[in-house]
Amino acid sequence: MDRDEELLRGRVYGQDHDDPRPGPRPGRVYAELVGGPLDGLLLDVTDRTPERRAAGAALETELGRYGAGGRSLYDPRPGDPGRLDWSGDTP
Repeated sequence: MDRDEELLRGRVYGQDHDDPRPGPRPGRVYAELVGGPLDGLLLDVTDRTPERRAAGAALETELGRYGAGGRSLYDPRPGDPGRLDWSGDTP
């Protein structure tokens, strides 16, 4: 299976679990979250500027070390803009 097929089967961060179309949508750009509590989810980066993408992401999640209200931090993987690596959690 190639990477495009793999992405098409993934779940997108922030979409409701009962969304009738929980996967990626055509015409959007996604980065895969690698490691940490959100491992395997896709993050929609379509509308992020290159500067914002380079800064990484602090994503709300109840699954991280700090529970409700906490965030998991993901940094861009050098040389692979399609993946963000987990770097820890913050309150």
